[in-house]
Amino acid sequence: MKNKDFDINDINKLLIDRGIRPSIQRIKILEYIVKNKNHPTVDMIFNALKGEIPTLSKTTVYNTLNEMVKKDVLLELIIDENAVRYDLYMEPHVHFKCRICGEIYDYDMDCEIFKKKKIKGNLVERYSVNLYGICKNCLNERSKKNGD
Repeated sequence: MKNKDFDINDINKLLIDRGIRPSIQRIKILEYIVKNKNHPTVDMIFNALKGEIPTLSKTTVYNTLNEMVKKDVLLELIIDENAVRYDLYMEPHVHFKCRICGEIYDYDMDCEIFKKKKIKGNLVERYSVNLYGICKNCLNERSKKNGD
């Protein structure tokens, strides 16, 4: 599913279609991911929602995210060694992580490998491509500081 095209009103339907009961916590967690598109961690989601849902625990966030990964609502993204992140964008795509600001960006790429269902007899179920470098915003900031 492309979160670019995702309508916030479709959250209940998506959860029900994937066999997940749409509780307040589950709806709010998925709503946060849809609205923010920041490849959040458990801590990011918990900190953003704990004021709105006083009964929310990190365990609830963790368990909810794991269930959504198992039911193909979210992708589990391991792009840095410090934390697991979550992504609603289910189509094969590339992640770019800036080593300066830490932002993670989604990029659609027309890669031949993404079109393959089997590689040398192996069934491909999911793709994970991560790129690392300096984002254009940090490059611009660097140029301003250096007077380029």
